[in-house]
Amino acid sequence: CVSTRRMMQTVTPGEVITSEPGFLRGHGTYVSGSKLVASVAGIVERVNKLVSVRPVKCRYTGEVGDVVIGRVSEIGQKRWMLEVGSRTNAILQLTSVNLPGGAQRRRTHEDQLQMRSIFAENDLVSAEVHSHWQDGSMALQTRSQRYGKLQGGLFLEIPHLYIKRMKQHFHSLPMGVDIILANNGFVWVAPAAPPAPEGDDIPPDGPVQVPEATLEVRDRMCRVRNAILVLSKMCFSVSPDTIMDVYEESLRLGLKPTDMLRESEFERITRTAALRRDEAQNAHFAAMARDL
Repeated sequence: CVSTRRMMQTVTPGEVITSEPGFLRGHGTYVSGSKLVASVAGIVERVNKLVSVRPVKCRYTGEVGDVVIGRVSEIGQKRWMLEVGSRTNAILQLTSVNLPGGAQRRRTHEDQLQMRSIFAENDLVSAEVHSHWQDGSMALQTRSQRYGKLQGGLFLEIPHLYIKRMKQHFHSLPMGVDIILANNGFVWVAPAAPPAPEGDDIPPDGPVQVPEATLEVRDRMCRVRNAILVLSKMCFSVSPDTIMDVYEESLRLGLKPTDMLRESEFERITRTAALRRDEAQNAHFAAMARDL
């Protein structure tokens, strides 16, 4: 029987990972004599002979294709600077956005003067990581219809480690609430957008405008927001399934949205999510045991 510790080894700074010869040193490690030692606290990851440590807590480092949400912090020459929770601000160039009206042409000096009409300071923007600059900062793009300025919703930030990379980060929940679970830990909760028009009627100016939410929809949005916060505080992975688990459990228990944030209720409303997590972990460990 393969132990859980062997399959998922956690280490602290200064702890010896291995003394076996032939290893390759990866991120989060250093060599002391003939031993490989951890330089950060985290989980040991092995790829053939390459050994690295994935930190438990770290700043977000984007990968190409990641969905991110950022807040415009500065407008420069032909570019916007966005705060995305990384070591440096991300860069969104004027050439990487759709012009008003969907015009396909070279950007001119007049376009530079009108940049604030597209995104202004403190605007929230959904985007995709396109590439990286030499200094490590991310280059973003919003040329898809699903990206653009975010309005009429709730914004919250959780540790990015709780949001796993998925095929889809834009989700419509059954109760009529849309969410964006961005890879950088920024989350957007908004009323469900109306169906997009078909054919030539698709608007070229970004996402469909969301109508003003009713009191009932706002209550649902607050409940979804609080479900995400509770999952984060309890160190659960945040996904549409776990959000719905907490949402439905809070309704079953008759809790108001504000009552969900009482620490005494955390374990009760995450019971279903805990069962889901345990089942996933058991399946993962069983698969790893078969491979060893």
